[in-house]
Amino acid sequence: MFRNRRAAAIISSAALVCAGLSITTLETGVAAADSTCAISSHATKNDISTLGITMTYDKTVNSDSVGVGTTVTYKIVIGTTGIGNPYVNTITDYPPAGFAAPTKATITAYHAAVGERTEDVTPEPNAGGWKVTNTGWFVNSGNPVTYTITYPVPTNLSAGQQVTSGGIGVAGTVGVSNELPNLTACFTARGNTIGEDVLGSLGNNGLGSADGQLSSTGSLSTILSDAIRKYIGS
Repeated sequence: MFRNRRAAAIISSAALVCAGLSITTLETGVAAADSTCAISSHATKNDISTLGITMTYDKTVNSDSVGVGTTVTYKIVIGTTGIGNPYVNTITDYPPAGFAAPTKATITAYHAAVGERTEDVTPEPNAGGWKVTNTGWFVNSGNPVTYTITYPVPTNLSAGQQVTSGGIGVAGTVGVSNELPNLTACFTARGNTIGEDVLGSLGNNGLGSADGQLSSTGSLSTILSDAIRKYIGS
C-alpha cells in the first residue's frame, strides 16, 4: 500500500512538471544547516589604500540545503560606502574542493546611460578557482558589482554533509584589490526531492523545461516509468 501511494505521488509530481507548475514535494530533506555552516560571509576593507572609503565583500550560497547531483549557485557582491568609484577588473570564485567546472555565470554591473545590467560571462580557470575579467567594472555606493556562478553538485556527497566553499579574489584599482580566502559560504547536502529527480530524468533524456519537447533519446512515458520504478524499488 505504501509503495502504491508513493508511486501515485510520483505520477502526480511528474504531471505537474509536465504542466510547467511548481511542486510542493511530499518528502523532506536534511534539516537546515546549523550555526557552524553559514550560507554567507561578509568582509570590509578600510585602510590607506581605500582613500577614506570602505570596500565591502559578500559571498552567499543560494540555499542552506542543496540536493546531491543538482546545482548550487554562489553570489559574490563587491561594493563600497561613501564617496568613491573604484573599478574591479578581475573576480575569482573558489568553489568547494572537488567541484567540476561551472555551468553558468553572470556579472551584474553599472553601465553608463544604462544603469545596472546583467550579462552572461565565461569564467576561466585561475589557481583552483574560476575568474572573470574586464577592462573595469565601475563600483560606487549605489552600484555594486555582482558575480553569480553555478556549479554541478557532485553525486558522491552524503546527505547531511556540510560543504564549505573557498573564498574569493578581487583585483582592480588599488583600494578594491583583495584576497579573501575566508570569505566562504556553506550548505548542507541532502537527498533529492521527487520533483528534482523527475526533472533530472527529463533533462538527462532531452526533455527541456523551456521548450517542453521530447528528444529521440526516450519517450516521456519511458522516463516517468523509470523514475517510478526507482522510487518503488527503494
